[in-house]
Amino acid sequence: MSYFNIDAKEQNTYDAIVIGSGISGGWAAKELCEHGLKTLVLERGRNVVHNQDYPTANKNPWEFPYRGRVTAAYKSENPLISKAAGFSEDTQHFFIKDSDHPYIQEKPFDWIRGYQVGGKSITWGRACQRWSPYEFTSPERLGYGIDWPIRYEDVAPWYSHVEEFIGVCGNKDGVESMPDGEFLPPFELNCVEAHIQKSIKENFGRYLVHARWAHITQPKEIHLKQGRGKCMARNLCMRGCPFGGYFSSVSSTLPWAERTGNLTIRPHSVVHSIIYDEKKGKASGVRIIDANTNEVIEYFARIIFVNASALNSNLVLLNSKSNRFPNGLGNDNGLLGKYVAFHNYRASVGAEMDGFEDKYYFGRNPSEPIIANYRNLKKQEMEYVGGFTTFMGASREGWWGNTENEIGEALKAKAQQPGGWTTYMYMQGETIPKESNHVRLSETEKDQWGIPLLVTSVDYDDNDDKMVKDFIEQSSLMLEKAGAKNISHYDSHQAPGLDIHEMGGCRMGNDPKNSLLNKWNQLHHCKNVFVTDGACMTSTGNQSPSILYMALTARAANYAVEEMEKGNL
Repeated sequence: MSYFNIDAKEQNTYDAIVIGSGISGGWAAKELCEHGLKTLVLERGRNVVHNQDYPTANKNPWEFPYRGRVTAAYKSENPLISKAAGFSEDTQHFFIKDSDHPYIQEKPFDWIRGYQVGGKSITWGRACQRWSPYEFTSPERLGYGIDWPIRYEDVAPWYSHVEEFIGVCGNKDGVESMPDGEFLPPFELNCVEAHIQKSIKENFGRYLVHARWAHITQPKEIHLKQGRGKCMARNLCMRGCPFGGYFSSVSSTLPWAERTGNLTIRPHSVVHSIIYDEKKGKASGVRIIDANTNEVIEYFARIIFVNASALNSNLVLLNSKSNRFPNGLGNDNGLLGKYVAFHNYRASVGAEMDGFEDKYYFGRNPSEPIIANYRNLKKQEMEYVGGFTTFMGASREGWWGNTENEIGEALKAKAQQPGGWTTYMYMQGETIPKESNHVRLSETEKDQWGIPLLVTSVDYDDNDDKMVKDFIEQSSLMLEKAGAKNISHYDSHQAPGLDIHEMGGCRMGNDPKNSLLNKWNQLHHCKNVFVTDGACMTSTGNQSPSILYMALTARAANYAVEEMEKGNL
């Protein structure tokens, strides 16, 4: 492939380039544009505009040809993406098709992707728990990873910065393993959830709390300025919310950045590589391939933020080869693409609850309570390392329960009564970064743009199996103590990746010998390139990671601006 510029270099020069427009890319754009930097955001997928490009947001169930389901033919053609959480007839346009974006699974790995402006921020789960101080120290302290170059105190003000802007609902619970933040009022627990909460506290000394979710329950001035309103508890979030009730970069950070007049978004831009200037000893720009025309175009900037999502960021960096970096940008230690980890969602427990038949709930709550991690906090107390949080919920069975033998008035009468109460728990478990869990570029196979395919080689280990066993035992016991019956448990043995929480490959650290990024998310050996999405993660922790990506991005972007003003970048 020959490389050339379509336009004059001057026309293609910006202060900053952001690769990716999702959760972290949107935050990079917002912060950089607010500081006056002319910023180019590169997105490989199509454009999506808030409220203009949510085709199913207000559709009723009967308006879908297959009532929300995906056809057998579509599943057959797309066996991977059709397994994704939230994937259905009403959301499939926000997910890729398998055949359009191949990769090589050396070991089973379900890589879930959404290529459009906004990325997976349109379809994310919206859980926003802060990491605890334990999660930043446990890997090194307990011997299953390297030391994070930052601590909770370094990130705490940036958590607040993000929470206040995006809108996060929850309670200040004073739980050590799940720090409090800047919260809007939470959704209420229903009667069974409140009952289980009390039982868990009394019998186990554990904390079931209103989980923190990126939903606006009581808009503040900053949310109204964004043009966002109150969450209506429709629980149709992944269609795109016409109210802006939950956070996405499409409804929040990108429009905010655009209002500064400093933002340029270029969709259909498949990033080939980052350009390294051998003479200046730093990156000079980004080479893209237009997805529609196959034209090769180069864009230039003083700083570059890599936010393509964890594995794609690894791919871009690995493919950014030069005389100085023959194995990928910044990859002097050969560790780029290694120490990939993820969250373990394999196990769940379900049960029935008698009683509470005189009570129901309002709306379709888009959030879930969560049991804060209670394992391996101050010391390793289990035969495995790491910890897990537990999402749970309770609801009444459908209004059309046992009506199959009824007709006429009897059918109408029975359909007016909801079924009994059921409850569930499922785990979000920490997995251990290992050098053997890695991604790399194929040496032989390329995609339609001539870019090497990514090879995934990621798997579970014995530590994960032990954690699953403990989760099932403890969750079953907690439900039993709460009075549940017909308790069942399930280990899906799902492949890594289906959790959509893949992390690492370009990890932060104190030592360039065992890490790629410093405490400011800069490449050790190429200081004007910042990586602030999931690729930067030193370990996975047990809390949901997206709000940490946002906080790290805001922190790094502000540092980058300061360094530019000092003439260091």
